[in-house]
Amino acid sequence: MPVADLLMISGWTLVQRLGAFGLILLGIVDASFIPTPGSMDALTIVLAAAHPSWWPYYALMATAGAVIGAWLMFRIGRKGGKEGLEKRFGKPKMQRVYDRVEKYGFATVFISAILPPPIPTVPFVLAAGALKYSRSKFVGAFTLGRILRYGIEAYAASIYGRQIVGFLTRYQRPLIWIFVVLMVGGVIAGLILWQKQRRNSASREPSKLAA
Repeated sequence: MPVADLLMISGWTLVQRLGAFGLILLGIVDASFIPTPGSMDALTIVLAAAHPSWWPYYALMATAGAVIGAWLMFRIGRKGGKEGLEKRFGKPKMQRVYDRVEKYGFATVFISAILPPPIPTVPFVLAAGALKYSRSKFVGAFTLGRILRYGIEAYAASIYGRQIVGFLTRYQRPLIWIFVVLMVGGVIAGLILWQKQRRNSASREPSKLAA
């Protein structure tokens, strides 16, 4: 059997075995600096399509994973502050995010959580943390956005599950390769950002010593 087919079978088996637990793990990873664009949505849809009567459960578990991951990023934003985010993402970009969070607050976090890829969520989450936005409001807004997003996706998958499973079966090879490319791209982007942060930290240390 070709290696690509083995990878596809192994990937599908892994998805089936992890189930809702995989949604929590993927949610934590997806909310980090190594994002996997669309992977949470895809896994939620696949699981709900395979088990239509369980769609509310999968929507809730996907939301739980996303909220846990976002909370970790929120805490990192609070700890790192605005200076750290500006060095990572650039001051002009983060200033626009700050302005939206400061002006609209709850609505900004909610919209960033409900909008699908490729709309980035991490900058808004980190900005909310850096600006010391209310913890309870942040969790409420992000949870509401994600439960609506995954709830709609899971419910639609439960209704059109047969068509979705048929589509995935028919185009499983290109879909898996697309997923692999996105995963690798996310990892590379995360490593680049990490290396950039290390260089910035190293360049700041001599200046502090000199002072």
